[in-house]
Amino acid sequence: IKMKQTLKTLIRNVKSINGNSLAEFATVTALMATLAATAAPKLSEMSEGAKGQKSTDELDKLVKQAGQFYQDTADNEGRGRFPGQDKYNQPVTGGIAQGSGNSMTWVGATAYGATSSSVGAHETAILADLAGTYTTWKSNNSGWISVFGITNSDFPAPAEHTIAPDDTDLITGACNTCPTVATIGKDEWLLLFGGEPMGSQFQDGHFVYQVVAGYGSGNSTYPPVLYVADIENAANFNNVLEP
Repeated sequence: IKMKQTLKTLIRNVKSINGNSLAEFATVTALMATLAATAAPKLSEMSEGAKGQKSTDELDKLVKQAGQFYQDTADNEGRGRFPGQDKYNQPVTGGIAQGSGNSMTWVGATAYGATSSSVGAHETAILADLAGTYTTWKSNNSGWISVFGITNSDFPAPAEHTIAPDDTDLITGACNTCPTVATIGKDEWLLLFGGEPMGSQFQDGHFVYQVVAGYGSGNSTYPPVLYVADIENAANFNNVLEP
């Protein structure tokens, strides 16, 4: 008798449990799938936006350190310059001979100085790239140079890039206070960051730079201008420093 009562109680308790019907379960599942499909693009956009902001922040750091480098060289050498420059009126070089015809090759500079016309041509070429033609890592902009080196073990350049060979100091600028050892751009950049390079957060990103040489003297001096960019989309991710 006692067992019968126990079974009856168990059956009664089971019957009293209110569960979800199959139709309700299907509806909830469909709603969850819809929400997931709607949220996925937004999450992707957030991820891309975060990477873009990180790239922008890193470019700001490059400019800040380059500004300090410029001030230090102005104090120690008599004229400010940027990493990779021998003198304020010398461009950085990427293994490309002067006047070879590439859109971003240094145009018309003499061996130990720059003219206003050659500076203008170089600056125009850089601004044309940043105005909208340098939008992917495959863009043909072979005058830009890697900040920390194309084959840097921590952040190498992506495959199929068109970055110029690393700065090799092809143009020398003799002067009493110029560096006695060739100034290789990537080496000076690495020193600025204590040997710790920075890299783009994008899969095909990489930090590059160019310097428009300064010219003149006295009240008619045009200082060098530094441009840095991320080749993921240099037209969107770039920064400039004009002392």
